[in-house]
Amino acid sequence: MVLYTSPFPNSFLSVLHSFSWGLIFPCYWLADRLVASFVPTTYEKRQRADDPCYFHALCIIITTPIYLALLVASLPFALIGFLLWSPLQSARRPYIYSRLEDKNHTNGATLLTEWKAAGNGKSFCFGSANVCLLPDSLARFNNVFNTQARAKEIGRRIRNGASRPQIKIYIDSPTNTSISAASFSSLVSPQGGDSTNRTVNAGIKRTTSMEYKGDNSGSNNGEESREDKGGAGEPNEGEENTCIVRINGEDNGHMSDTEADPVNGQAHASGPAEPSPEGDAEISKTPNHKQKEGDSGSLDSYSASRESLVKVRVGDGTVDQSTVNNKLLYKASIMKKTSVRKKKHTDETFDHEISAFFPANLDFLCLQEVFDKRAAEKLKEQLHHYFEYIVYDVGVYSCHGCCSFKFVNSGLLFASRYPVMDAAYHCYPNGRGTDSLASKGALFLKVQVGSTPQDQRIVGYISCTHLQAIAGDTTVRCEQLDMLQDWLSEFRKSTSSSSTANPEELVAFDVICGDLNFDNCSSEDKLEQQHSLFTHYKDPCRIGPGEDKPWAIGTLLDPEGLYDDEVCTPDNLQKVLESEEGRKGYLVYPTSKNHSSSQKGRKASLKGNGRRIDYMLYTEEGLYLEWKVEVEEFSFITQLAGLTDHLPVAMRLMVSTGEDDS
Repeated sequence: MVLYTSPFPNSFLSVLHSFSWGLIFPCYWLADRLVASFVPTTYEKRQRADDPCYFHALCIIITTPIYLALLVASLPFALIGFLLWSPLQSARRPYIYSRLEDKNHTNGATLLTEWKAAGNGKSFCFGSANVCLLPDSLARFNNVFNTQARAKEIGRRIRNGASRPQIKIYIDSPTNTSISAASFSSLVSPQGGDSTNRTVNAGIKRTTSMEYKGDNSGSNNGEESREDKGGAGEPNEGEENTCIVRINGEDNGHMSDTEADPVNGQAHASGPAEPSPEGDAEISKTPNHKQKEGDSGSLDSYSASRESLVKVRVGDGTVDQSTVNNKLLYKASIMKKTSVRKKKHTDETFDHEISAFFPANLDFLCLQEVFDKRAAEKLKEQLHHYFEYIVYDVGVYSCHGCCSFKFVNSGLLFASRYPVMDAAYHCYPNGRGTDSLASKGALFLKVQVGSTPQDQRIVGYISCTHLQAIAGDTTVRCEQLDMLQDWLSEFRKSTSSSSTANPEELVAFDVICGDLNFDNCSSEDKLEQQHSLFTHYKDPCRIGPGEDKPWAIGTLLDPEGLYDDEVCTPDNLQKVLESEEGRKGYLVYPTSKNHSSSQKGRKASLKGNGRRIDYMLYTEEGLYLEWKVEVEEFSFITQLAGLTDHLPVAMRLMVSTGEDDS
């Protein structure tokens, strides 16, 4: 299958499309600004409350007639442009595939060799987020604004979080429970044959929020670090930018001095810790609403946490491994409190928690609601600092391909570190209400993640989707889930080049990510909860229909509280969501007939931990029979605090081949 690198098959149609959109854009922009001026966000309302001169009201009075006059003047040109633009959509391709051609970045083909080196398997990390990149006037109805700036910041935070070095922290004392994790997202599971590092005997495996600062924050720091890892000492195959911290000693909560091992990149801790004046000086004093580059969520600050107890520096001297020009700063920040993300249930087989950062070495990213084209371009540019392969501008426009007229695309975007082999998009034909104006659908991708010693391709399937959003449309969503399964089955059959007798490809994983717009606890969503999709695909957060695991939390934030001081930064939002009372105050909960939505925070009678509508599902069906797939980690991510009304989610899967197992 040919991947489409341009929206139209020839340059003439592309030029004609650009001309028609140039006629439409002034009218579109003026209408967007006009509506946006009358839909303030809570952040803007607070700022205007401090304005005794009513300066903003005066600006609206002056600019509104100007906007209206220009809008009326641009309408004839917009009409002409629309008459050209609409028929062109019949020739438009359903997506644009972008591959970064930069020799300074680690090529995706290089990653394919890691499977051979891993021996007994490899882990893959998946992320998903609804980023609410609508036209600014529409985004304001979700209490977010400045779509273009948000797109750039979202991309910057994601690639900074994913490209930072990884830290493994082992607490050897089995009785020390005074230290809990702020983020497991910096944990790497060894993918080589080192079973010693992979097992934490009777200990508490914890990892932490940490900060990464290099010389050039705009470059692909994670990729550069991987290129430099062949210096002093060879790490285990499959580990990238890994710093191992081992903490031994008393159970009194004291941490220890750390010393780096230049051979294997490990830092061992023993003995009492000395207070760090430097650490005290680096605590951020910036007000929450003045979120500068010093915000820990952007990883460009000198403070990873206000409760930092341990700092680990590697690479200041002779250590060349996992450094960028010997000037990287590693920090481990351990929260000295009992976190609800700690494993409380002995029957749970994987780590789970709320993380302030996207997982290090994120392999695949699925985004929803990237509707605005200009924002999509800005987001793509930022993500290309880390992801080599991106599929964006997914969907159809006008009346082509769907039953009703589509004004915007599907909003789906996919980014990958591994080569994309095939891609296909399908539009849901049964959208209703305002959802019918967008070409919501499903994007199916086939990626190559490795090869066997016999040169058989190892592939994976990823599906990204966004279902009907209007409450009460349960039948519509169930129909869309049916179509999703059918389309995925057809895609796998059409792109498979293997036969049972002579397999040319081995399937390592099959994952579905997206905003499904229903939760597993609400009584109004019973039909979706019992859908057959959940008999074929596993939800790591789910026990059964109507019941989530105790540690699972909602992913839909209360829009009214997005800019509160308590939650407007990644660290603050993380701390709030780790407490039950905090979740009741800032997450949207399933509606109840006996509950009146009076005050924010009065949700004690509601079931569950909020509405979890963003899903990551995986299956063991249709994979290579001799391999086993299991979840290693699952996290709810707060790094996009203040930028979207959803919590991103991430899942790390381990594909075990069974080779070299003891």
